[in-house]
Amino acid sequence: MTDTDVLIVGAGPVGLTLANMLGMYGVRTRVVEERATLIDYPRGVGLDDESLRTFQAIGLAEAILPHTTPDQIMRFVDSRRRLLAEIAPSDTSFGWPKRNGFVQPLVDAELLAGLERFDSVEVSWSTAMTACVDTGEHVRVELTTATGISVTTARYVVGCDGGRSATRKQMGVSFDGTTSPTRWLVIDIATDPLGHPNIEVAADPARPNVSVSIAHGIRRFEFMIHDDETDAQAEDPEFVAGMLAPLVPHPERLDIIRRRLYTHHSRIAGEFRRGRVLLAGDAAHLMPVWQGQGYNSGIRDAANLGWKLAAVVTGRATDALLDSYDLERRDHARAMIDLSTLVGRVISPTDRRVAAARDALVRLAAAIPPVKRYVLGMRFKPMPRYDRGAVVHTWSRSPKSAVGTLFVQPRVDTREHAGVLLDDVLGPWFTVLCWNNQPRRLLGEDAFARWKALGAKFIAARPQTQLHWTDQDDPDVVIVGDRTGALKRWFDGHADSVLFLRPDRCIAGATIAQLAPDLAADLADTLTLAPGGDDAAGPVLRLAQPAS
Repeated sequence: MTDTDVLIVGAGPVGLTLANMLGMYGVRTRVVEERATLIDYPRGVGLDDESLRTFQAIGLAEAILPHTTPDQIMRFVDSRRRLLAEIAPSDTSFGWPKRNGFVQPLVDAELLAGLERFDSVEVSWSTAMTACVDTGEHVRVELTTATGISVTTARYVVGCDGGRSATRKQMGVSFDGTTSPTRWLVIDIATDPLGHPNIEVAADPARPNVSVSIAHGIRRFEFMIHDDETDAQAEDPEFVAGMLAPLVPHPERLDIIRRRLYTHHSRIAGEFRRGRVLLAGDAAHLMPVWQGQGYNSGIRDAANLGWKLAAVVTGRATDALLDSYDLERRDHARAMIDLSTLVGRVISPTDRRVAAARDALVRLAAAIPPVKRYVLGMRFKPMPRYDRGAVVHTWSRSPKSAVGTLFVQPRVDTREHAGVLLDDVLGPWFTVLCWNNQPRRLLGEDAFARWKALGAKFIAARPQTQLHWTDQDDPDVVIVGDRTGALKRWFDGHADSVLFLRPDRCIAGATIAQLAPDLAADLADTLTLAPGGDDAAGPVLRLAQPAS
């Protein structure tokens, strides 16, 4: 026995999201944070649809939404504030807007308050993790507080303790990549002096800068600091007022929340898992701010890791399932780092000739309608797609398999509720979803019983006109009406009509109706999911490989 199942180091957004997810599954969880309280100033300023979907999954989306600005547009302008490019995606295929401004301290506070729902979760403030040793059977953790040193044990430790992660250092894992020598000054201001609701990135060779609207009347400005300007200059009020003067009529009247110098890092840990110790969020990867994906990448880590830890510590899967965390998250985190780094290089030139050539090239590209739509809809953003890990590609009959990608989340109807988001119907664990078919009839009694014992939910998705047709009713199957037509459009674009969805809404397996029993058996064996609780450990997991 250990003192706790999962010890999370760091009470930032990633650690708190992971703790909420583990609490939802009843996992004994302890969060330790060396600070005395939450950080009370904004850091991240952008939430994407995937993060909001995760907050929905842990039951906190409605509490978080009041601190957001949905559908926030990002405009890139030149030195004369003329438009170069615009990012304004309208797609809500995952159930939420793709770009949302937000106030991080208030969202973090909602994540912390969410933990009060769970008796199995505790938070220890002013508590630093100063040593951890993986014994093979558990992790022995040394905690330091103002009153002394104590020792606790956990089955797993997850380091969510930021770019300077003590957990990563204890693991002895490298943090590979680069740190830009260019400094930026960030200035957060209360009572927004401009008031407009979006983001403006000025690719001005004289001084590249950014203006960001944050919810609740907060405005952020960011300015590049030149090599010949000292840190002391950048902190000087007169110098700061001079930078703000071209953008704000009265810079001397601003209510500045904070000023901070920082540099951009493009780094990724050599391993996300070593034995019983794992890394998530900034402890695992750091990226420049330009696409607002540092925060969101950390929330993706929590969404990917949370259900797997819960499955392992409750005996529903073996420890080897956790190997899929690094397999699945590394490539996507690297793609986000590369994209963010590239965008930074595009907007940062200080040579006027280079900037003029860039502006001309961007305007030329924007005149081509497909390119403009590609940028406007944010289609350049890498989406998670898992070729390896906790997925089975073998049985898909679609030319471009959707296995390893996130399933859509439209609003649907059930016989009890109208216009609900799909995930709220699916529940917190695995789902078997069939289009225009009855799941029990497709799977057969044995496979149906096996997946029911594993805790899966069964969904029969139909055209809205068939919602109240009762001839194929089954007490173990939920009928879903496709009120918007979005589900039919998705299945119309894929040959596969039977989906096995993971708790993080990734498609673990997909196939045509007649092959559903084969996929059901293969997937259950591959994931080695076991029914029951702590006494139900399964055989060794065989991680899926890409389809040949």
